[in-house]
Amino acid sequence: MPIYEYRCDSCGFQKEHLQKMSDPQLTTCPDCGQESYAKQLSAAGFQLKGNGWYATDFKGGSKKADTPPPCQTGEGSCSSCAVS
Repeated sequence: MPIYEYRCDSCGFQKEHLQKMSDPQLTTCPDCGQESYAKQLSAAGFQLKGNGWYATDFKGGSKKADTPPPCQTGEGSCSSCAVS
């Protein structure tokens, strides 16, 4: 279940609530009772761990240079060779 952060515009009370995605949005502030309790937009907190694509592809290191593949015929006549 996702955790949603709410804030009251009247009193400034702020709290996180564990809710199902299908649950209705909360509107009544639990601190002051006003109907100005609104869901906040916040960043998702997750971390990729283990031997997945992130660890092998985007974790860092040097970038490979874009070099064309070697000529298949050795004469410079294949389509992958650069025209001089």
